[in-house]
Amino acid sequence: MADRLTQLQDTVNLQAENFCNAIGIIQQTSFPSKFPNFDRTGSQTPIQNPQQEDYAQLFAQLISRSAKDIDTLIESLPNEDSSTELQNQSLKRLEIENQEAAERLEEIVLKGEMLLGKIQNALEDIAQAQLNMQITMKNSMK
Repeated sequence: MADRLTQLQDTVNLQAENFCNAIGIIQQTSFPSKFPNFDRTGSQTPIQNPQQEDYAQLFAQLISRSAKDIDTLIESLPNEDSSTELQNQSLKRLEIENQEAAERLEEIVLKGEMLLGKIQNALEDIAQAQLNMQITMKNSMK
């Protein structure tokens, strides 16, 4: 998973894309200008699309959702009040937790190695018993 700054950058890029697409739809469906200096040879009505209002609603929702996501991501970033002393305390606490977890892991590995030794001894005993049984059966058949 990406870090918060990368998520924020991706969301800002998505918001820019939403704005660009919304402007493209506005240009596609807008009325020509009525200013005298502009050429009026074009059509006076925009391309009528029954989905025009759907696009406006869709982009309004996308833009507002992205804005909320951006706000949420910004709020989740560490604030400036987080001093180096607090960060050092947090790192020390994490280091202690890491050391405790490493000790637990070493204990589990030792127990596993002991159990593995017992299993190997039991397998050796079983194999030896099978060999002894085969030898006994061969001697009794003679």
